[in-house]
Amino acid sequence: MPPSATLRGLVTRQAMAIVLAGGRGSRLMELTDSRAKPAVYFGGKTRIVDFALSNALNSGIPRIGVATQYKSHSLIRHLQHGWSFFRPERNESFDILPASQRISEESWYLGTADAVHQNLDIIESYRPKYIVVLAGDHIYKQDYGVMLEEHCEFGSSVTVGCVEVPRAEATAFGVMHVDEQDRILHFLEKPADPPAMPGHPDLALASMGIYVFETSFLADILREDAADPNSSHDFGKDIVPKLVRDGNARAHHLSKSALRSGPTGEPYWRDVGTLDAFFTANLDLTNTVPELDLYDREWPIWTYAEMTAPAKFVHDEDGRRGEAVSSLVSGDCIVSGAGLRHSLLFTGVRVNSFSTIENAVLMPRVQVGRSVQLRNVIVDSRVIIPEGLVVGEDPEEDARRFRRTENGVCLITQKMIDALDL
Repeated sequence: MPPSATLRGLVTRQAMAIVLAGGRGSRLMELTDSRAKPAVYFGGKTRIVDFALSNALNSGIPRIGVATQYKSHSLIRHLQHGWSFFRPERNESFDILPASQRISEESWYLGTADAVHQNLDIIESYRPKYIVVLAGDHIYKQDYGVMLEEHCEFGSSVTVGCVEVPRAEATAFGVMHVDEQDRILHFLEKPADPPAMPGHPDLALASMGIYVFETSFLADILREDAADPNSSHDFGKDIVPKLVRDGNARAHHLSKSALRSGPTGEPYWRDVGTLDAFFTANLDLTNTVPELDLYDREWPIWTYAEMTAPAKFVHDEDGRRGEAVSSLVSGDCIVSGAGLRHSLLFTGVRVNSFSTIENAVLMPRVQVGRSVQLRNVIVDSRVIIPEGLVVGEDPEEDARRFRRTENGVCLITQKMIDALDL
C-alpha cells in the first residue's frame, strides 16, 4: 500500500462526519411541503442525503452523525431503514441528531454551527480527532480521505471543500478568494463580481458547504461562537469568515478528490435546490454516458434497498406497446401498454395503456391512468394521475393547474390533482 494511502486510512479512521440535514429547501416548492430537502427522492432509488452519507462511508469514516430539524419524520424513517448497519463492536456509530433543545429549552438549531455545538457532548464522547462537516443536500461523489490528508499536511485551522464554477455563475454561491497556494484570503457571500482563481480568469471557487477541523479546535470555536449574541451561529456566515480573517484557512478543490465517471470525466457536483435543477439532474442520468455514474461498484451509493419484484413491460401491439427508450425504470414498476422516453421512474410506478410519458420524473408509487400524456413533469410520490390528463402541451393551462417553472417544467402533487375540475 502506498504511504499516502496508509496515512489516509489512519486519518479517516480518526474522523467523524456530521451531516447537516435539517434544511427545508423552500425553492423546491411543494416537494418539501412534507419532507426536508435531504429526504427528497433522487435518481430512481436514492434520496439526496444518501450521497453525502455514502461518500463518508466509502471514504472509510467510521462514525457519522446526521443533524435533522425541518419536518424530519420522512428523513429519520429513511435513515433508520437504510443506515442501521453500523456496528459498535467495529468502532462504528451512526447517530440521528434531531433538534431536541439539548443546550437550551427555548431554542432549536439556530444555524449550522449551532447544530454541531448542541451535539458536542455526543461528538466528544467518541473522541474523534477530526470532524468533517457536510451539507446533506448536494449530489456528488467525493473521497473525503484526500481532503482530510490535505488538512493534516498543511495544518490549517479549517479546510473548505470548493468546486470550480464559471465566474458568471458564482454570484449564487459563497466564493473563496485564494492565493496560488490555495490559502483563503477572503470569503465572499454571493458576490456581484466573484474573484477569479489564480491562473484561471474565467473560473471561481465556490464553497460546497464541506469543512474539516480538528475536533478540539472546533469545540473551542463553537463554544466561543455560542456565547456571542451578535452571531448567527452559522459556518458560512460566522465561523469560516472568522478563521479566514485569522489567516489559516485553506481551500480544497473537488477536482483533487472527486470520483469521476471515466478517465476524461469532469468532477460532478450539483445543487439540486430548484425544480429546474432537480429535473435536469435526474434526467441527465438517462443519457447514454451520464456525468454521474450510478453503476460504479467501487463507489456505490448506499440507500434503503427495498425488496421489490422486477420491473415489467407488457402488451405488444400497435398503439399499445409497453416500452422504454433512454429511461431508468426501478423495481416494482409496471409499464402496461404505454411508452416512456427520456424518463425516470422510481419504485412501484404504474403506467397504464395508451399513455405517453416523455421527459418525466415519476416518484415512488405514482399511478398513471389510461390515455395520459405527460411531458416535462415532476410527479410527487403516490400521486394518482387521472385518465386522459394532458400536461406539457398548453403552457397557460399547465400554469393554471400546476406549479410551472420558467423553463416549462411542471410539478404535480396530489393536492393539485384533487383541485382539478374533471
